[in-house]
Amino acid sequence: MIFDHDGAVVSVAQKEHEQIFPRAGWVEHDAKQLWINTREVAAQALAKADLNNDEIAAMGITNQRETTVVWDRNTGEPVYNAIVWQDTRTDRLCVELGGEEGPDRYREKTGLPLSTYFSGPKIRWILDNVDGARERAEAGELCFGTIDTWILWNLTEGTHVTDVTNASRTMLMDLETLDWDPQICADFDIPMSMLPEIRSSSEIYGEGRPRGPMPGVPIAGILGDQQAATFGQACLEAGEAKNTYGTGNFLLLNTGTTPVRSKHGLLTTLCYKIGDEPAVYALEGSVAVTGSLVQWLRDNLGIIQSAKDIEPLAKTVDDNGGAYFVPAFSGLFAPRWRPDARGIIAGLTRYVNKGHLARAALEATAYQTREVIDAMRADSDVELTELKVDGGMVVNETLMQFQADILDAPVTRPVVNETTALGAAYAAGLAVGFWESQDDIRRNWQAGQTWEPTMADDERDRLYAEWNKAVERTYDWADQSS
Repeated sequence: MIFDHDGAVVSVAQKEHEQIFPRAGWVEHDAKQLWINTREVAAQALAKADLNNDEIAAMGITNQRETTVVWDRNTGEPVYNAIVWQDTRTDRLCVELGGEEGPDRYREKTGLPLSTYFSGPKIRWILDNVDGARERAEAGELCFGTIDTWILWNLTEGTHVTDVTNASRTMLMDLETLDWDPQICADFDIPMSMLPEIRSSSEIYGEGRPRGPMPGVPIAGILGDQQAATFGQACLEAGEAKNTYGTGNFLLLNTGTTPVRSKHGLLTTLCYKIGDEPAVYALEGSVAVTGSLVQWLRDNLGIIQSAKDIEPLAKTVDDNGGAYFVPAFSGLFAPRWRPDARGIIAGLTRYVNKGHLARAALEATAYQTREVIDAMRADSDVELTELKVDGGMVVNETLMQFQADILDAPVTRPVVNETTALGAAYAAGLAVGFWESQDDIRRNWQAGQTWEPTMADDERDRLYAEWNKAVERTYDWADQSS
């Protein structure tokens, strides 16, 4: 995406990449395909706007954060497919790493529970399971990166850098020092020579290489996708929150320059760090399956032809018909953290049709968001007055209205709802002086549409209680010990 000084969209190009499912619970991407697609859409976005790279002030990168690539330092060849954040193959390894202390063993230092979600266990899996990988890593021949690092490496002449937001999702970075933690790396048996340098989210990391898609353009911003959306939504003060509706849902609350430790199943994470300014922290609630549930209805069941068909189908009925869809395909994330859970549809009767299932799928997104907001309120004592939303699913007005109803709070979509890309652009533009300060970002943010709650209190309570009953029926399905 290309943006102008007002934060308005100049040009967009996008391309879907392949989802690889080698076996149940495994999710992979082809890292080389991601890079080729990046080259193609960069060129296409310039062509659509009749621009050349000399007219681009700076380039920012945003990425799905925990997805893990390991590649050869000399050839640039990945040693294995990228292991995606949703992948659960490291579940037993996480139990082993927790030992007697369990999933909270590293929470104080990293802000994270031991979970298949994060990059550290994925790196260890590659080293243990790819022939020769450990030996090559210990000889200093391999690099690790999340997708931002992989793309930056390929855009430049091999710059091996990540930013604090992505580093904070590996389980290997100390939240306070913003450096890799040697003890955790040793516990995970990961050679530190593999790890990229950790830098701020907004500074010049390098320039586009001559044979790349953006020769000479400063690459000056890196933010993990959810932090980028928070930045793009101008949630720049403690207490401001946003929710991104994408493959999964991610709710971030800016907590200022001090990390807040969660007691209710949320993650403590980096929000952003602009140049030499102090780092800003966030509480985050992550829901694994929201938009990807719509893809599942499309690709696995064939109930819809395309993702946009979900709303008209849901509108063929007035309610969910008593059906509740809990999409715990890879366990439950925040605030429950139940890797043993698996997806169910509860409350089925002969009355339920595909319209009810479509509606139940949309409602699952709203219920899971409510759970995270309840946990955030308990941790921070901040009462939600408005939820800023963004991402692909927020064009679905039926979902947005139900979200406002089940939260009993207004839901506001900005004029530019692709705030993830916008946040990365802001980080890059600030580093080169295209935008002078964060005040420019605040001025650019504009509300597009707001949904007000209209549901009666007793109906809201009834629906949410039934949802909770359904969720509890997903527990203890997958055996974590075998």
